[in-house]
Amino acid sequence: MCEKEAIDAILSYSQSAEELLKRKKIHREIIFQYLARHNIVMPSNAEKYQLVQKVIEYWSEGSAETQTNNSSGSTSASYVPQNDLTANYRNDYQAMGLEFCKWFYQLLNSQNPLLEEQSKDWGPQHFWEDVILKFSYRTSEQQMEVYSGAVMVSLRLLALTKEEHLFLNPNLTNSGLKCIHSPHGLVIIAVAGTIHRESVCLGIFEQIFGLIRCPNSENNWKMKFVHLKITGRGATTTPPTVQTSDDSEPPVIKYESNELLQVFEEHSLGICD
Repeated sequence: MCEKEAIDAILSYSQSAEELLKRKKIHREIIFQYLARHNIVMPSNAEKYQLVQKVIEYWSEGSAETQTNNSSGSTSASYVPQNDLTANYRNDYQAMGLEFCKWFYQLLNSQNPLLEEQSKDWGPQHFWEDVILKFSYRTSEQQMEVYSGAVMVSLRLLALTKEEHLFLNPNLTNSGLKCIHSPHGLVIIAVAGTIHRESVCLGIFEQIFGLIRCPNSENNWKMKFVHLKITGRGATTTPPTVQTSDDSEPPVIKYESNELLQVFEEHSLGICD
């Protein structure tokens, strides 16, 4: 029996989507990664039955939305292009930050070969030429790397998923995401989440983006600076700007608006932590 015939047989003898997902061959980590790719945050220690229930809810919501769109004859894009973010959300920068994070993490995670999905258009074109990446990580001790230039920054971030096989699962609820607009036209986005390799949760991350429109690129938003902090499970302390209650809850962002503006000011002055 070929693979397609086997899949058809499984589908034929499955009475429902729930029964299909509960099969032993459908491993917990596959369902977890599926939810993460669709920006559905689940605790890293969630049981398989909880993940199955969340998938069923997600599919039910999608089915209802499709029926509504079909009945009205309207269609909706899967994401808002970066150059249209401000036009669509006016002064609602929190909503803009949400759409940006959906786009960014789907794009970056799609480069992970373990996910076996078609990789999307990652590259230096999404960054300013003078972009700065500050990347710090802590396991037993703190390490810091600094990269400059669109090519170097793009390659270092790409290596996280393509070579190190990491999966970044952002907490896109209001508690895990904060977005503000500076007087200089910069949009600053801070997000927290968990970081995984296959089914293992390795720790938490905090990431800050600074976005500015690029007049030489159809006025699209591009990343001017990126700060990424990863704290491994073996670390004794977590960043003061990220709060974790226990393994069952996703990490949350504790930045105040003035603290995010200070990050921008330090970047402008060339100050490193």
